[in-house]
Amino acid sequence: MTLAAAMGAVAASWPVAAQGIYTCTDARGRKLTSDRPIIECLDREQRVMNKDGSTRSVLPPSLTAEERAELEAKERRRAQERLAQQDAVRRDRMLLTRYPTEADHQRAREAALDDVRKAIENSHQRIAELEKERKPLLDEAEFYKGKPLPPKLKQSLEFVDVAVEAHKTLIANQEAELRRINDLFDQELERLRKLWAGAKPGTLPLQADDAGARGTTLR
Repeated sequence: MTLAAAMGAVAASWPVAAQGIYTCTDARGRKLTSDRPIIECLDREQRVMNKDGSTRSVLPPSLTAEERAELEAKERRRAQERLAQQDAVRRDRMLLTRYPTEADHQRAREAALDDVRKAIENSHQRIAELEKERKPLLDEAEFYKGKPLPPKLKQSLEFVDVAVEAHKTLIANQEAELRRINDLFDQELERLRKLWAGAKPGTLPLQADDAGARGTTLR
């Protein structure tokens, strides 16, 4: 039952005064009037007025402020659960549309991994080039054993060292990205296999990647 329906049921249980006018001031300070009990004032008194403006009776609160707050909180939770379920159904249907077969899913995995593998390969190639640049610099440095290196030679060697270390860091980061992508595709494949086997969209437990972002790699 929705909040409005629940509160309406409470209001419907009140006796309705013949030709009475209900009036109250709600929680936001608004003056309300109606020919029936006012839902917005379930937690406060309502005056039942005669046509001449005199008070016929006073309707006591039907719900305390705590009871009304609890009713509203329950309805919010139910609404959140409905939205989460609808979102789960939508995501599963999108997965099935995107990947009708396991072969489609594998092709998507390879495409997502390809750019990362190319970046790793480029870094390895650049390290090899830097090592070639380093060799003549080291040969030249042999002439200065026991002596300070000329500033330009020292600077060139330091540049190569820094560049090599930077590419090694890039490779480590990209290898971690490969593992992350594979883990996400593995989780997705596990879910897809159940959906392909006949599980209804939205009935499977949420996975770690359902609440998180995948970045541009997979989406």
